[in-house]
Amino acid sequence: MRASLLQIDVNEGESVESRRGRVASLVREQAGADLVVLPELWTTGAFAYEGFADEAEPLEGPTHDAMAKAASDAGVWLHAGSIPERDPDGPLYNTSLVFSPSGDLVAAYRKIHRFGFDKGEAVLMSAGEELVTVRLPETTLGVATCYDLRFPELFRGLVDAGAETLVVPAGWPERRRAHWTLLAQARAVENQAFVLACGTAGTHASVPQAGHSIVVDPWGEVLAEAGAGEEVLTVEFDPGKAAVTRDQFPALKDRVLGLAPPRH
Repeated sequence: MRASLLQIDVNEGESVESRRGRVASLVREQAGADLVVLPELWTTGAFAYEGFADEAEPLEGPTHDAMAKAASDAGVWLHAGSIPERDPDGPLYNTSLVFSPSGDLVAAYRKIHRFGFDKGEAVLMSAGEELVTVRLPETTLGVATCYDLRFPELFRGLVDAGAETLVVPAGWPERRRAHWTLLAQARAVENQAFVLACGTAGTHASVPQAGHSIVVDPWGEVLAEAGAGEEVLTVEFDPGKAAVTRDQFPALKDRVLGLAPPRH
């Protein structure tokens, strides 16, 4: 299976319309890949909180339309990162979109864990409530976003739902880049799954981004890692290795906690 992670530069000064067109062209250039992954909130910048409300769009808005066509043109499965979504009832969500090679929207994931504590995303956006998996011909994807990476119980839920490959778009800050790498490897090892973590480059609202998108196998081995700038990170891997690893080292079968409600 061939995956391409598009580590997009989201520097200020480029309009959303211009970036959307540029990213669509980059997706089309990945024809021949099985899966293409974009970062979190690449239309606005993950730390550009002041623009969330103005840049929010409906689920099937301009980014949906551009990415659906790009996926279809390239003939790839496309995890189009996330957008600030405005629900018809008013709330904002940090929502990821996944498209099939025919350009159909097959899944949307509203980010469950919102970052910011008492500001930013945590107060401007509503929390999602549902875990999302997507069945590809080669593997089942488990979908998570950025700050979700710090919450292992979410990934356990995705594994229980059949996930073998965990896809994590992000806008991760440079000052916590060590956590980014560590957590990506931890989620891979503890869930015996591939992790495809795609970050942004550039600077969002004066916050330098970590870049360093990374692909980790079920044993925690880093298969590929990007640098700090805009880059297309392409890697080929055998998704069947997740099942083989779980069979050879069946640690997941020894789980005790979280499998059933406690008895009183």
